[in-house]
Parts: sequence; structure tokens; C-alpha cells
Amino acid sequence: MPADMNDYFKKKRPNNTNNNGGGDNQTPNDQTPRNTQGMGGGGNKTAPTSIFIILALVASFIFFKPFTIINSGEVGIKVRTGKFDETPLNAGLHFFIPIFERIIPVNTRIRLITYSNTETNSIGDDYDSKLSGASSDGFEGGLKRNPAIQVLDKRGLTVNIDIAVQYSLKAESAPRTIEKWGASWEEKIINSKVREVVRDVVGQYTAEKLPEMRNEITAAIQTKVKERIDSLENQPVLLSSVELRSIILPEKIKEKIEEVQAAKQDVTIAEQQKEKAKQQAQKNAEIARGEAERNRIVAQGEADKIRIEAEEQAKANNLISSSLTPQLLQLEQIKTQGLFNEALKVNKDAQIFLTPGGAVPNIWVDAKGKEQKAISAQ
Repeated sequence: MPADMNDYFKKKRPNNTNNNGGGDNQTPNDQTPRNTQGMGGGGNKTAPTSIFIILALVASFIFFKPFTIINSGEVGIKVRTGKFDETPLNAGLHFFIPIFERIIPVNTRIRLITYSNTETNSIGDDYDSKLSGASSDGFEGGLKRNPAIQVLDKRGLTVNIDIAVQYSLKAESAPRTIEKWGASWEEKIINSKVREVVRDVVGQYTAEKLPEMRNEITAAIQTKVKERIDSLENQPVLLSSVELRSIILPEKIKEKIEEVQAAKQDVTIAEQQKEKAKQQAQKNAEIARGEAERNRIVAQGEADKIRIEAEEQAKANNLISSSLTPQLLQLEQIKTQGLFNEALKVNKDAQIFLTPGGAVPNIWVDAKGKEQKAISAQ
């Protein structure tokens, strides 16, 4: 037991004797056993000392907190007397010696940084920015918005570029990265390289050409940003994507582009109308050619019909000509003469013309006088 406690009990003895009211001989006999029982034994003296030591250790453990927990998606960097350990600490519980050592958790998740003038909320993981090396605006492994990148085009006009970049800190080289670039490594590696590349690429075009060359500009920015970041020693950052979201032009340039687009649209409409008229003319020509072909086929059919009829008639005539004999012609003359004789009974002025040789039948004409025609009519 400490000395101050022994002095305390010694000072208390006379008071205890007087309070008991006993004689001088009785008091020592009564107090001695109590003092022997209460103050004797080495174990009782060391017990309070052990408790004080344990309490001091617990208080020191709580106050100095010589441990830290590394979460998934993070690595720990141990700093011993100001020197960075090159081996990163994986997720889990890790101990260190206070005052001489400390562990800095660093986020290795995919991050997104945007360059835009559109108002959006910044999303963070709410980790301690001092320990994780994040910036004071709450950005850590989430979303951070920077103002749109202002670029001068080929003619010196100001253009705002809205772009988004996804990246992550390389875990195996995180200690060397933080040691070399510090807590503001994002500003030095990502922000500076992206702004530099965007200005170099966009500055090669005029403002009017930017919307038209959007795909080429996007590919060039992606390629050059990746090349410049990968060219850094140990490749401290893994670049996931670079997305060109919008190109914000000056109002005058936008109006001029709209006018040009309207003129192009008018030309396109005129060309469409011209093409439509051309197609209609071709359609009409095809119809006319079809009609002419139809008429030709009809005329050819008529001609073929006439030709066939003429051929058949010629064949019939040949058959008739071959069948005409002198006896048949003479018979026909006799028939005609008989009809003439019958006609003379009615009209004595009837006339018959006889062909010489009898090759053609005689021609009979009923030539009545006017009076006879009137009588015949009655």
C-alpha cells in the first residue's frame, strides 16, 4: 500500500481508541488485531496498484487509439516517423504505435469528376477527409463537380466544354502516389491533365465546326488523357472513361449555326421535292411507255388480224378461182338470163350488159322509167 495510505491509518488510531471508551490497556489489544487484519499481507498492498495500472492502460488505449479499421474499397498507408511504408494495408483491423506511427485510409473506389455549370449535389462517402486525403468539400469516392472548362477555339472565341471523367486510385502504388503527389493528387493528376488535353484538342477547331466534329473530338480527348495519365511513373491512376457530354457555344455562334442548319434544311426540302418530281416524271414516262407498248401490241394484233383475214380471203379466192369452170360460168349466165326475162315482164326497160367471151357473168340493171317507177311504188 502507498505510504500516504499508511500515514492516514496511523493518524486514525487515537480517534478510534477514544471513541471506543476503553482503558489504555484494552485499546492496544483491540486495535492491534484490526490493524494486522486490515493492513497485513503483501497481496492486499499490490491489488490497488494493479487496478491503477490497468485503468491507466485502458485510458491510454482509448485516448491514443493505436488501431484503425480499413474498409473494403480502401487501402491503408502506414506512416512511421514521417516515412511512408510502400506496402499498402488491405481491408481489416490494423495496429500501430501511437506518436511514432499512424495509418492513413485512402479510397480506391471508382470516382467521378464532372466539369459542368449545371447545378448538381456532390455525393460523398462521409469518411474523414483528413485521414483519407480527400478535399475539404466532401468529395471522396463519389461525385465532384467542377466548373465547365473554358476553351478558346481556333479564332479565339470562348467555348465551354461539359465533360465527365471516371477514374480510381491504383491500390498497389497508393503509398508512393500519396507520398509523391500528396493529398491533392486528384487536382495534380486528373484535373490538370484533363484541362490541358481539352484545351489542346478543342483549340484546333472553330466554334462552328465543334458540333459537327463531336465524335472526333471525343475520341481525341479520350485517347490523349489516357496517354498522359498512363505515362506517369507507376501509373498511379486507372482511367475508366472520359465522356464529352455537351459543347456550350456563344449565343451568336449558336444563332449562326441555327441559320445555317435552317438553310441546309431548306435545301434538303428542295432536293427532296426535286427528287420527288423526278420520280413522278419517271413514273409518268414508264406509264407512257407502257401505254405505247400496249397500243403497239393492239395495233400489231389488228394488223395480224387483217393479215390473217386477207390471207384467208386470198385462200378462199384461190379456191373459188380454181373451182370456176366454163360450164359453171355458162350456168350462171343462164341463171342471169332467166332473171332478166323475169324482169322484162315487169320492166321492159330493164337492161343487161353482156360481157364478151362469157368470162364474167352478165350484168343486169333494172332501168325503169319515172312513170313505171311511180306505178311500181303504188
